[in-house]
Amino acid sequence: MFSALDIDLRPGEGFGVFQIGTSLWTLLDALRRHPYTYPQVDIKYDPDASAVTPIVVHVRPHLDLVFSGKQQRLHTICIRKLRDPNPPITVRYQGNILSSPDHVLRRVDVSKVFGPTYPGDELRYPGVWFSFDEDRIAEGLKVPHTEDRTQEVKRIIISQIDTEGKEHGALDEVEECSAMAGELMRAVIKVHDGVTLYFSPSKTSSPLHIRIGETTAQDLQLDLGPPIHVHYKDDERMKIHASITASEPDEGTGYFYNYFQYGLDFLISETTHIVRKIVIHTNVPGSPLFQRYKRCNWEIEGKPEDDEDDTPPRKRFFDRFETISHFLSPRAPPPSMSLDRTADEDSLQLPNATTHLHGYDGIILEATDSSQIVSITLF
Repeated sequence: MFSALDIDLRPGEGFGVFQIGTSLWTLLDALRRHPYTYPQVDIKYDPDASAVTPIVVHVRPHLDLVFSGKQQRLHTICIRKLRDPNPPITVRYQGNILSSPDHVLRRVDVSKVFGPTYPGDELRYPGVWFSFDEDRIAEGLKVPHTEDRTQEVKRIIISQIDTEGKEHGALDEVEECSAMAGELMRAVIKVHDGVTLYFSPSKTSSPLHIRIGETTAQDLQLDLGPPIHVHYKDDERMKIHASITASEPDEGTGYFYNYFQYGLDFLISETTHIVRKIVIHTNVPGSPLFQRYKRCNWEIEGKPEDDEDDTPPRKRFFDRFETISHFLSPRAPPPSMSLDRTADEDSLQLPNATTHLHGYDGIILEATDSSQIVSITLF
């Protein structure tokens, strides 16, 4: 049995629990926890450039949720099939019913509630507009313009309003807003050092510097809160490739602090309880780890040109593997190792289950066949 949807409309902000600016990871996690309310969810993306192109989440039959390509933030909400009874949907605005199974939303009703607006094929207001075609089937065709007062509204679209009061374009990123408060917005990586984290709101939050070999497990708990999961490392399959000398101390297998909500893992020594490695995830759709971690918007900072250079070169998560590899080492890329993350999961089948590990001095890149970086490991 489907649950009926009774949801409030907030122009420029959201629709019910769907708030503009929410991360893809957060929203999909919420949908997964309410399978009876949202039983049918489909995800569409460009498999050749899934790290940088918009993602569309279809919550059938009523909602299309468009997420920005780089930040993976909810950008646009489309409410459609307003009269589909499976399940029935009621749209409210400021406590009043706009559309329901018993109330058809028409052009005249929109005008009464929202007032006058500029003429056109749709009724557009700041942060919301109303369309009279089902799915833009007639787009590109010559369709007579009509302003019949009884025209039935077929779709309602909600989008963010920028600082100048304009609507955002389909490929724009979402501006910082209340839905992002307290969330990790950017991570700057320095090889052989660690990572600097920047949180929202950016104007009032201080950056957090996590250093390999210095930051402790207690520091992480004080600054980031308790991890969602603690994983005790028992997989030693990579140890055969290590080049540890007899003079180096044995720090044991260690344990991971998993901060899925930040897209970060920290490997901590079981003897000193100091951070030994940092793993940063890109949350690339179609990859084996998709949706396990939230996207961490990372960038690798290189060495400045001189002492007065305050804008050192950087490469970001959406740059291709070849570009980042040359940035890390101008020589030819090192030999790679193949990693099948689905080897222990017989029921999981993906078109590109195998990724490739490329090791450099102090950093490992995990890349797909399409040259997208899915994770970085600092050590």
